[in-house]
Amino acid sequence: MKRLFTVLLLLIAIGFLPLYAQNADSVYVRENYEKREVTIPMRDGVKLFASIYLPKDQSQQYPILLKRTPYSVSPYGEDQFPNSLGPSPYLMRDGYIFVYEDVRGRYRSEGQYDNMRPNRDSEDEIDESSDTFDTIEWLLKELGDRTNGKVGQWGISYPGFYTIAGAVDAHPALKASSPQAPISDFFFDDFHHHGAFLESYWMAYPVFGVQHESPVDTSWFSMVDPGTPDAYQFYSELGPLKNADKYYADNFFWQQTVDHPNYDEFWQERSILPHLDNIDHALMTVGGWFDAEDLYGPINIYKQVERRNPKAYNMLVMGPWSHGDWARERGFQAVGNIYFGDSISTFYQKEIEYPFFTHFLKDGPAPNLPDAYLYDTGMKEWKKFDAWPPANAPRYTFTFEAGEALQPDALVMNGEPDDSQVFEYTSDPEHPVPFTEDVKITFTPRKFMTDDQRFASHRPDVLTFETEPLEEEVTLIGEIMAKLKVSTSGTDADFVVKLIDVQPSDAEDSPTMQDHLRMADYQMLVRSEVFRARFRNSYENPEPFETDRITDVSFPLQDVLHTFKKGHKIMIQIHSTWFPYIDRNPQKYVENIYKADAEDFQKATMRVHGGSVIEVGKLDTQPASVQLPSK
Repeated sequence: MKRLFTVLLLLIAIGFLPLYAQNADSVYVRENYEKREVTIPMRDGVKLFASIYLPKDQSQQYPILLKRTPYSVSPYGEDQFPNSLGPSPYLMRDGYIFVYEDVRGRYRSEGQYDNMRPNRDSEDEIDESSDTFDTIEWLLKELGDRTNGKVGQWGISYPGFYTIAGAVDAHPALKASSPQAPISDFFFDDFHHHGAFLESYWMAYPVFGVQHESPVDTSWFSMVDPGTPDAYQFYSELGPLKNADKYYADNFFWQQTVDHPNYDEFWQERSILPHLDNIDHALMTVGGWFDAEDLYGPINIYKQVERRNPKAYNMLVMGPWSHGDWARERGFQAVGNIYFGDSISTFYQKEIEYPFFTHFLKDGPAPNLPDAYLYDTGMKEWKKFDAWPPANAPRYTFTFEAGEALQPDALVMNGEPDDSQVFEYTSDPEHPVPFTEDVKITFTPRKFMTDDQRFASHRPDVLTFETEPLEEEVTLIGEIMAKLKVSTSGTDADFVVKLIDVQPSDAEDSPTMQDHLRMADYQMLVRSEVFRARFRNSYENPEPFETDRITDVSFPLQDVLHTFKKGHKIMIQIHSTWFPYIDRNPQKYVENIYKADAEDFQKATMRVHGGSVIEVGKLDTQPASVQLPSK
């Protein structure tokens, strides 16, 4: 098996397999589609650029599939064609009118760009919903009887946000939307996690923080040259975030981030979650369980649509993917060292995505899909649910106990917490815990979401708790809530909680295993999250810790569907730095961490007290932003 897999990897590495597929699709696009480039007027007079690909076959009418993006609809030129069209080759070959649009202020479109543009307060204003509406209205009139009058939309990542935004106050011709890995709220997705800044995203600010002066075909911004491939070194030498201003003094999005360290109106009005009312067409939200960028978005968009639109066709798909993997078929599916199987993305494209769009846009057969089609990342198989989380999800509570001498501390399932116990470590911002052994300069460190955590469990600044080898399998289904009782010698703190699947000592190596690792005793990261504890009572109004006072700090991790098999162990790790994925907390309270000085950073003794628990199941957690009034 491994030899065959190695040959497959080699073919992919030298480019044969994707080159063959791309060439075949590219030829198909040219032979079967004609291209038009148009500018589409919005209600305020701004014109947006779009590329339209129409089937050459005019014997029938076709639905429109729309993608709106800030990342360019290139290639530009009516004689230039992409390698493929649409969400998958199966939909491309089935025949649709594919429309790609540069959103307002990006590439060849006019106007001012605004990250996560707020929803409008009145009919006289514009937002991404109105731009989508106006685009659809123009397309239907312009294309006339070339269309069957039905429109769908899709997009991955930032285009996923534009998809869900377009589903709000939707055009009546919009019949199906599929936001995939969508951003929903920048204080919890992408650039922040629970208010903690994702420093690994810092390199991306030129992409989102520089306005173009006029419509252009190519990138108008320049990236920072770090001078080293070692992100740990670069960000360590950069020091406090205030030092980043020398690179981004004119970057409007960086300056907005610096000026708004808390969940104030600036971030609140950019959340799409409070606006997901009156969804009257079919919605299929897609995400990956190991998405380092946008795991929060798909889960919470699905839940909010479900709560606010109980009669809507609302479906969630979560697979064993990193960011956008479902749109790419490599022949196998792996995230880092963990191999999940073959042709999983093809299964999704053919058996889930294809029937969804075919039914709602072409009157195809009923798709017979469940409300939630989710992949169990431990059993490595698909599961169907009537809702997510399912009402009958088993509830588990994990407590912490001190281990015997030279033994790990104990993680106990459904035990009684012992308030008398205290677990202590020293957190030093000068020597932070890395998020992975392989820290490199990358926009998004995707592989780390399944990384072996042995490098962290051996550190004195990481608390590690584990069960005994399981006597029977345990499936964790649903939401995860960390309810910690903590104290600190400082006045501010971050807390990172990780859920880990410890493989048995006789586990067989994965075909995608790094050469220096073995699957025996591998500590697979299953779920993880960071919380900036100054926000423990309010994301809007942070507050310092009182030194050495026991304080409740509760926060959700993202949802989980993972079976821990017999003989495996369940592990929890807790620590206070996660660098450079997350910026360093000074551990001394300052009003704005983006403006902290080097001397503000200090060591602190962190204590997790025995009354702390980790809960898993159907907990009915609510994201912070949906508690805000909808405009």
